[in-house]
Amino acid sequence: MMRRGTGSGKSRQSEAGLLTQLRRPPGGRDARIMLLAQLLDRTGSGVWAASSVLYFTFVVGLDARTLGLLLGAGGVAGIAGSPLAGRLADRYPVRPLLIGCHLLRLGTVCLLLVCRDVALLLPVVALTSMGDRAAKTLEMLFATRVAGERRSTYQALYRSVSNAGYALGAGIAAAGLAVGTRTAYDLLILGDALSFLLAAALVRRTREPHGGGRMTAPPGGGTTAGPAAARSPWRDPGYLRFVLMDIPMNLDDSILNVGLPLWLVHRTTAPHAFVPAFLVVNTVLVVVFQLRVSARFTEPRQAAGAAARYGLLLLACCTVLATCTGGGAWTASAAMLGAAVLVTMAELMRSVSSWELAVSLAPRDARASYLGVAGMSQSVQKSAGPLLLTGAVMTAGPAGWLVLGAAVTGLSVAQRYACLRRLDTVLPAGGAADVQEAVPA
Repeated sequence: MMRRGTGSGKSRQSEAGLLTQLRRPPGGRDARIMLLAQLLDRTGSGVWAASSVLYFTFVVGLDARTLGLLLGAGGVAGIAGSPLAGRLADRYPVRPLLIGCHLLRLGTVCLLLVCRDVALLLPVVALTSMGDRAAKTLEMLFATRVAGERRSTYQALYRSVSNAGYALGAGIAAAGLAVGTRTAYDLLILGDALSFLLAAALVRRTREPHGGGRMTAPPGGGTTAGPAAARSPWRDPGYLRFVLMDIPMNLDDSILNVGLPLWLVHRTTAPHAFVPAFLVVNTVLVVVFQLRVSARFTEPRQAAGAAARYGLLLLACCTVLATCTGGGAWTASAAMLGAAVLVTMAELMRSVSSWELAVSLAPRDARASYLGVAGMSQSVQKSAGPLLLTGAVMTAGPAGWLVLGAAVTGLSVAQRYACLRRLDTVLPAGGAADVQEAVPA
């Protein structure tokens, strides 16, 4: 009883500290600028995320399978974005690399206005996805270098601001979808492009964070020649196993952005205008609960435990989707809303587990390269996830959702045990520190 009470007190203190950091984020001025840039970036991304599936379906005229192929191709290109960004960040400053990613996406998103053929859309979507994944990896590196050991606090604030932007963007998209004309969709695309331009301008005002790739200080003192002396994540089978097992732990993204909208449109009687509500519910809940969840999962072993909870929550979401095909519009809408809540709860578990473990299991002198490889798990999921949902799960109907939920639950338990075994070899007893020495296989 005493131990439980003490833990609860620590959680309340952690939450209070996190709430204070909303006003004074780790990293000072540069962190505040980056958070504002993230708000603008994610507002535009929220506009596109809430409208892209319907845009490609009703404006471009793609069927579900072609749409899955298009999004999957973008995900394949995105796989290269994360390790490429990590490799470059070991050699060049993060700040200009991130500005370049924003400008790349600005150009490709504008091309969507004139591309209607699938052959033209494929490279445009691919480059956009590559820039998006590279930007996210660079933003993660910025967070680790600016916030240091307070990275969990920064990440919680970062995700809260990001999801606030998504919620705002989804609200803007709802207005455009209510109009439903091609001009309205084009304006939504231009809004997304504008967000990248403003984000690039803000990043330009920041200073390069410490910890770049040229010279780094190892834990024992002295210096090492950055990337030249850093170990390679591709020769670390233990870390690669973590990355591989982390892929299905990101399926909540495809379920929210692809599975829920298409299931609503093709298998339920819920109104199409209800689609943006999924993203609104998701982002609002993340803004409200991300700080509290992060305060309870601040150590690597706690993050490993969050993985099993992810699987159970995703199973509950899939079960709701499998049983919501009957009934009237109101019943279907309520069920789909419940599924959105459950997939958001799973996302909260994933955010603390994937982030903390990716950083903690990476050696300090090669963190940029390691995090670049870790970012591939999300990229692979963005490639395979839409294809899995549109080509297998939705084709199989309700049974497909049940099989998917059960499979992810089993994999999440396996990931938990694998990570705990690895953490036992790289962390001191009861510790939750940075991994600075050699990382075993």
